[in-house]
Amino acid sequence: MFVRTVYATGNPDRIDRTLDGLRVEALGLLTAQPGYRGYGLFADRALGKLTMGSWWESAQAERDSDKELGERRAELLAPLAGTVTTDLWEAVVVAPPGEAGPGAGFRLVRVDADPAKVDMMAEVFRDRALPTLEKMPGFVTSAMLVDRATGRASVGAIFADQESFVASRGPQADARAQAVAAVGATVRSVEEFEVVLLDRRHP
Repeated sequence: MFVRTVYATGNPDRIDRTLDGLRVEALGLLTAQPGYRGYGLFADRALGKLTMGSWWESAQAERDSDKELGERRAELLAPLAGTVTTDLWEAVVVAPPGEAGPGAGFRLVRVDADPAKVDMMAEVFRDRALPTLEKMPGFVTSAMLVDRATGRASVGAIFADQESFVASRGPQADARAQAVAAVGATVRSVEEFEVVLLDRRHP
């Protein structure tokens, strides 16, 4: 499975307009593309930033969809976008999706590791960190995405409501510290977002 992520920042006063446009059009545009497997849209309204990820069954499906949708994506992001960064990842660990309703929260952790240790990092997340997350109240789903060439990883976790999201901060921080220590990785950032839209169709 391959995931294209977009990270956009801009004036917070214009983020709602951008989110409204994406809500209306994004799923229709994506589901019309061959190989589509899921989509998530997440926002930090106070700071004026959003991130979104689309899931594809193959690298070719991702490339083809990007050719088809790139121009319209730029138009939809234009009201907000002071900066836009797009990345392609391989999904190496994916938890089965649960239900995320109003108030759900998304925590995004960016990690750097030795590229030679990417498979080890995925194994540690799958066998140690993920089982801990899955036991936390309100856990919805989680995934680890990697760029094998650089050793970069992006780990996301979704919780069903604000109460469970806030309560998960400490336990997830402990699990994260143990996991990165096991592979000698470096945590570059931890961010939190509101779940705006979630469509999970991949297994």
